[in-house]
Amino acid sequence: MTTVRTTPAAPPPRLPVRDKASARDRGWGGGSPMLSRLAAERATGVLVRERGTLRLSRGRVVDAESPAAPGLDVLLSARGTLDGEAWRRAVSETGDHHHAGHRLVEGGLLAPGALELCRLVALYDAAYFALGPSGVPGRFRYTAEDGPGCGCPVPVAALERETLRRRDLLHRIWPDPATDERPLTREYRAVPPPATGRQRAVLAELDDVRTAADIARELGRPAFHTLVDLRRLAAAGVVATREPAPAEAPDPFEGIPADATDPHITFDPHITLLKRLRDALEAL
Repeated sequence: MTTVRTTPAAPPPRLPVRDKASARDRGWGGGSPMLSRLAAERATGVLVRERGTLRLSRGRVVDAESPAAPGLDVLLSARGTLDGEAWRRAVSETGDHHHAGHRLVEGGLLAPGALELCRLVALYDAAYFALGPSGVPGRFRYTAEDGPGCGCPVPVAALERETLRRRDLLHRIWPDPATDERPLTREYRAVPPPATGRQRAVLAELDDVRTAADIARELGRPAFHTLVDLRRLAAAGVVATREPAPAEAPDPFEGIPADATDPHITFDPHITLLKRLRDALEAL
């Protein structure tokens, strides 16, 4: 009888897992599992997330929108590429900004290259916010048609890779993300560091009320580029955040006539006294 010795089978390789410690250090996680799944199944439709939407065509992203990012109209008209009135007229005639862009190209008012360049810039800009960390689950609505979009659809992997690169860049510049959303104010220093022309334009828009998104729209620039300038200014101690203004308390007497005397309504005596005091002050 011959004894045969076998070598134990090597254990299967470990499945890749997300580096949670590294994610905590960066302040953000990875990409969107739902978006990756939709790309794998070549889905067509609209992915709605907390801070924006992505339109997919056969698993690729053809459009993105976010309240935090200027739209295509702002990017086209801010630098004189297109007259704002021509854009509004095209939107009125076609019903949406996608068809409006093609109408302007067909009419010779906009170069095809300028349209696609601005469309891609707007797509990546809005996608950065739409794919941001969220506590609300996303929803996807399947559609039968591709719908209008850019002529150069963006692969999901490329979009997520660029989004993560942008988050990492902002974190390296200044790790506090409060400058991205809160009202901003200028901090005056005795010897301020030199600012670039772009940064000086951003500083000129600070009024203790505007946010980064407001400044981006006012300047007609992509929101991400504005975030880069603001985080660098915050790191230099020139820009700081402010707490949002508290909401005004509702008037407890709103909707109550001054001469309300309905016998079926019983008023709290304290409310009645305060109402009389208010009326007396108004009569002064």
